[in-house]
Amino acid sequence: MHFVNAKSILSARNGMNLYRGCTHGCIYCDSRSTCYGFTHAFEDIEVKQNAPQLLEEALRRKRKKCMIGTGAMCDPYMHCEETLRLTRQCLEIIGRHGFGLAIQTKSTRILRDLDLLRHINEQSKCVVQMTLTTHDDALCRIVEPHVSPTSERVAALETFRANGIPTVVWLTPILPYINDTEDNIRRILDDCIRTGVRGIICFGMGLTLREGDREYYYAALDRHFPGLKAVYQRQYGLAYELPSPRSAALMQLFRQTCHAHGILYEPEDCFSYLHDFPEPYAQLSLF
Repeated sequence: MHFVNAKSILSARNGMNLYRGCTHGCIYCDSRSTCYGFTHAFEDIEVKQNAPQLLEEALRRKRKKCMIGTGAMCDPYMHCEETLRLTRQCLEIIGRHGFGLAIQTKSTRILRDLDLLRHINEQSKCVVQMTLTTHDDALCRIVEPHVSPTSERVAALETFRANGIPTVVWLTPILPYINDTEDNIRRILDDCIRTGVRGIICFGMGLTLREGDREYYYAALDRHFPGLKAVYQRQYGLAYELPSPRSAALMQLFRQTCHAHGILYEPEDCFSYLHDFPEPYAQLSLF
């Protein structure tokens, strides 16, 4: 872990990453790809130590309230958040200024900030996004070794529902020949129905691989699924998109289930829900 002073914190679309790199160890992580230009080891977390100050300044300058997003490239609840609490500091700032929040994680550490999430949701809007890929906890610990197992994430979704905080699930990636089974997808969908998620984001049943990410993923296949790398190489070569052979049937199951239960499932509809700020709260800022 090392510390830097960032020059800015909010993107043009009001997203922020407080950390750079990750300690979750997910075998499929796209953020490892060389295109992102990491100059340090991926597990050597870069901490943007001045993020709260930058966020405070950025929100003071904004003339209109909006949703602030975090978690797209880097999980805001990695292990270092236990002591650094940068995410908590930023949530306090977002709540104090009356902005909304769309936060994405794979960790139940987010429950430590339930008080702040409730406060933001009560005054404007807070949406928690939780990734679910593998229903079986034993397989989950192989695919996503250092994050909260799926059963704990589902329990967190129940907690958010009990507290009136809306949720969206990311059903991605689905790994060919690993978790691309009807049973896995159906069980995750059942959990989503039971916990009342507002939407499920799915870009297709498969995954993407590119330089940096591909090598890490294939090394994990060699460790945990001997022989599967050769199957991938024969079937997909160096392709960026690796659809599951069961993709069509699984996507039909996904769409039909979501439609039947009133769950948003088109990506553009889910993103519109995440980005839309409640009109009654979109007044001009006093700052």
